[in-house]
Amino acid sequence: MFTGIIEELARVKSIDKIDNFYTVQIASAFSDEINIGDSISVNGVCLTAKKIGDSFFEVDIIKETLDKSSLKTISNKSYVNLERSMKVSSRIDGHIVQGHVESVAEIVDLKSFDNQTNFTIEIDENYLKYCIKKGSITLDGISLTIAEIKNNHITVAIIPHTLDNTTLKFKKIGDFVNLETDMFAKYVENILRVKNNE
Repeated sequence: MFTGIIEELARVKSIDKIDNFYTVQIASAFSDEINIGDSISVNGVCLTAKKIGDSFFEVDIIKETLDKSSLKTISNKSYVNLERSMKVSSRIDGHIVQGHVESVAEIVDLKSFDNQTNFTIEIDENYLKYCIKKGSITLDGISLTIAEIKNNHITVAIIPHTLDNTTLKFKKIGDFVNLETDMFAKYVENILRVKNNE
């Protein structure tokens, strides 16, 4: 579990691609605090640290993850958002995030004014039922609040700190972000489905 509060804007150190399987080394300031087997959110995708080196850690990315996320487009020296799994004793500053990306969403509009930047994404209509105005959504591992929903377009308002310290500052119209909707909405849906089938 994660909170969607990005700890580090890190850089890919190397990628070894074999068919639909990537081994990726990521440079990180907190690599000395990671243990083999730890879960790390990389652009919102829960991955497992399999090797720890001097100022880097290494993860494997399998076909299922490549098919469902934008990690298939990362390259050497790409920037990625990092978050370590949350501790039970920690405050939850964002919202509860699983790191289970459902799909990618395209950025269709960007507007900057005053001290905020509005990102509008187009999402698959199948995921709209899990989204509500002022509800939580996770884009590239970042916990955000939905400001507006129009048809299958969702707008989020980004504060300067978030823009400056995440991969969002590199994004432009036509780029894709990893999408994870609110897990609690999915639990409620499943409970109601089971109840209706009793």
